[in-house]
Amino acid sequence: MSCRVKICGITNLEDALAACDYGADALGFVFYPKSPRYIDPVKANEIVAQLPPFVVPVALFVDAQAEDIESVVANNARWLIQFHGNESEAECLPYNRPYIKALRVKEGDDLLLAAQSYPSASAILLDAYKAGVPGGTGEVFNWSLIPEALPLPVILAGGLTPDNVARAVEQVAPYAVDVSGGVEASKGLKNNAKVKQFISGAKREQ
Repeated sequence: MSCRVKICGITNLEDALAACDYGADALGFVFYPKSPRYIDPVKANEIVAQLPPFVVPVALFVDAQAEDIESVVANNARWLIQFHGNESEAECLPYNRPYIKALRVKEGDDLLLAAQSYPSASAILLDAYKAGVPGGTGEVFNWSLIPEALPLPVILAGGLTPDNVARAVEQVAPYAVDVSGGVEASKGLKNNAKVKQFISGAKREQ
C-alpha cells in the first residue's frame, strides 16, 4: 500500500500548491511562535481556503492555550490538529476534531504504553527526541525502537530526506511520513525539486 506524505512547515501558498501538485496528502502549518516555520493563523487559513480537495491541512501546536487553538481551527472545518507537546489525551479532546499526537522517541521509552495513552488519536507521530526541542530537529532516531504492535497508525518523522525516505518506508512501513527541513531551501521555504523527489521516494512501489 502506498505510503502517505505530509509536507510540514508550509508558510506560503506557492509551496502549498506545489506540494499538492506533486502528490502530498497533507500539509502541516506550525502555530508554535518559537519556530522559524511559524505562520500567522489568518495567513494559514487563507492558504487552506485555496487548497484542492482531499488534501488535509494539519494545525501543529506545542502546549498551546485553548483559545489559541480555537483561533486557528474554528475558521475552517478541514483542519486536523497535531499536538506536538506534552498534552494529555484530555487536553486533546475538547476541540471535537480528529487529532495526531506526536511522541519524541529515545532509548528506554515505552512507546507502546505512550501510544495506549491516546486511544482517541487518529495516529501517532514519532519524532526524534532532543532535549529542549519539541520537534523539527532534523535528526533521525533509531527506527528499530518502534514496536510492531502499536495500536494506532504510525506517522514517521525526524530527519527524513529525499535520500532516506524510501529506506524508511521499506524498513518501518509507516502509515505516512512527515518532512519539513529535509525538503527546504531555507527555514520556512521549500525546495520544490526536493519536495517532488521526497514524495516520489515515499510513494514508489516498495
